[in-house]
Amino acid sequence: MSQYILAIDQGTQSNKITIFDLQGKILCSQSQSLRPFHLGPNGVVEHPDDDLWDSLQKTCQDLMQKFPGKAEDIIAIGLGSIRFNRVVLRKDGNLAQPVISWLDSRTHAPYKKEVADAAYLTTSTGYLTSRLTGQHLDTVSNYYGWPVDMDTWDWSTNDQLYQYFNVTPKMLFKLVTPGSLLGTITAQAAQKTGLPQGAPVFATANDKAVEALGTGLPLSQDLLLSLGTYVTSMMQGDKFWPYGSSKHFWSNFADIPHEYLYESNGISRGMWTVSWFANQFQEIGAAQGKSTLDVLTAEAKEVPPGCDGLMALMDWLPATDRYFRKGAFIGFDGRHTRAHMFRAILEGLAMTEKQFSLAMIEELKRPVKKLIVTGGGAKNDVFMQLIADIYDLPTQRNAVIDAAGLGAAINAAVGVGVYTNYIEAIQQMVHPQDTFQPIAANVARYQAVYAQYSTLHQLTDPVMKHLATINGVAQEKEPGAPIVASWD
Repeated sequence: MSQYILAIDQGTQSNKITIFDLQGKILCSQSQSLRPFHLGPNGVVEHPDDDLWDSLQKTCQDLMQKFPGKAEDIIAIGLGSIRFNRVVLRKDGNLAQPVISWLDSRTHAPYKKEVADAAYLTTSTGYLTSRLTGQHLDTVSNYYGWPVDMDTWDWSTNDQLYQYFNVTPKMLFKLVTPGSLLGTITAQAAQKTGLPQGAPVFATANDKAVEALGTGLPLSQDLLLSLGTYVTSMMQGDKFWPYGSSKHFWSNFADIPHEYLYESNGISRGMWTVSWFANQFQEIGAAQGKSTLDVLTAEAKEVPPGCDGLMALMDWLPATDRYFRKGAFIGFDGRHTRAHMFRAILEGLAMTEKQFSLAMIEELKRPVKKLIVTGGGAKNDVFMQLIADIYDLPTQRNAVIDAAGLGAAINAAVGVGVYTNYIEAIQQMVHPQDTFQPIAANVARYQAVYAQYSTLHQLTDPVMKHLATINGVAQEKEPGAPIVASWD
């Protein structure tokens, strides 16, 4: 009998659910966009109605309709979802108020009760666990910034922390580590989703940690570059660095119990900016019968490294402590076309994140011999090559680009006992596809460009700060209009 693992990967803007075989090969998958956020005053960013659960039901139903096997062939489910959302539930498990996105300013502050019948406070993974299994359990690895003990991987015993966060232990779900059983699919959930009743559901971690597991990062000293709505670089280790003890990275729970993920600074509108630019030229794709991104990529391939002096500053959504920053193109002249602009965005993403990566590597004092790239942008050969050239590192692309989905499947495979440990599971389920080697001439060109690029903010910050004062430009909290063009 064939056996499969189903992995749930619910991101900031979409659901992706994938069925893997036990060697990590994708059998079938299904995606569906989430509805646009509800934006309100004072930094409110909410998922409308019950969209996380409603969209998950529909995505599961569509996937199961095209699944060529039998429902009972699915032996385990790995549950992954957006990290750091805040979900307020009534006693009956229904939403007491809309799900608060991680982009919302309230998720970075102590809990403030807004509705009278609020009974529980959890994350999106906890909420989906309760919907799928009826259990009040959640992965500890989605609770950074809560009253959690980062050493014991459980709720803190410090009463002052509960007072600070304005919560009580009775409001919180029981915590488990990644790979632990969360429960089984209830009859009601099976009816609504099409998932097999009684299938065991296993915990994962926060979405970046799940992604790291799905690339095989725990087995190596490599650097991981994650190309998503939020672009960041990551390494993994067994030491927790308390808040404030590191300058250029922060420690989070990894997707393996009692390991930690080190995450550099990142770019909030990373791949969103690529898609945003492509959306300005949708007609060129339609005219050629191709995707706009494919047309722009083909054009950008003909542009030399360094874009003939054009550079893009990647501040389409700046950090809160640099609210005045905005995206910018610098160095225009008569040679430049949309192809230059598109390539400049790709180069700007790589050079900005290289700055963050190098700062983390130097602080950790860990040598890096290889870069692994994951996310939709990893599908693009032009992007992969310029990343290899800018980082001056062999740059690996794995067979499965959807690393978060594969990471969730690995958690489930270990949890259900297919593999005895994570090392064995990674060796059997994570497979490199190809590696882009740095091209010496391009590396030399990019080193010269990077030396100037890395100093641009020193020159532009005074101007941008003054412009923000003149124009009264408020900081945006979230990508507004839906993005159509995407490598995802």
